[in-house]
Amino acid sequence: MQDIGPEAGEAGCERLDAARNRRLLLATALDIISERGAEALTMDDLARRAGVGKGTVFRRFGSRAGLMQAVLDHAQRGFQESYMSGPPPLGPGAAPLDRLRAFGVARIRALELSGELRQAADVGRFSHHGHPVRRLELAHLTMLLAALPNVRDPELTAYQLEAFLEAGLLLHLHRSAGMPLERLIDGWLHLVDTLTHH
Repeated sequence: MQDIGPEAGEAGCERLDAARNRRLLLATALDIISERGAEALTMDDLARRAGVGKGTVFRRFGSRAGLMQAVLDHAQRGFQESYMSGPPPLGPGAAPLDRLRAFGVARIRALELSGELRQAADVGRFSHHGHPVRRLELAHLTMLLAALPNVRDPELTAYQLEAFLEAGLLLHLHRSAGMPLERLIDGWLHLVDTLTHH
């Protein structure tokens, strides 16, 4: 058995502390954004609320933009887990059409948080079709659509559905055009039924 010296042990502890601090900071940042919006989140406020030094926040994320990107990735990972392995109807165990409907409903219901995060983290980069998050969502939608008998082109239909869920569009419809979330959800369900011929 290899002897682990004190330096290796200390490095391991440091890595554990860093991971723990990162989780704490991301969870605290999400709490602040949920309570007061993304604009209210500052590096100083996050450090104070999480009980860590301001330098720790800057070492972890580099800048406020870096922090926002990390928080967005963290929030999206939670959504990915819910549709890939969470309970039905969003996760496995429900019929493909039910999962498809639930996917859009969940995205729209999370619009206030995810939309603000996407804006603060530079929406353009995160809305690009080549981004891993977008590719995974498109693959998921394509898989669900391929299981439905009336969909001729699942891949193209997945892009059509994903376009409706674009954060920038939904934020515009909700905030600028004054459309309530329930109207957007009804629009999503109607679009799904139309494109899948149900």
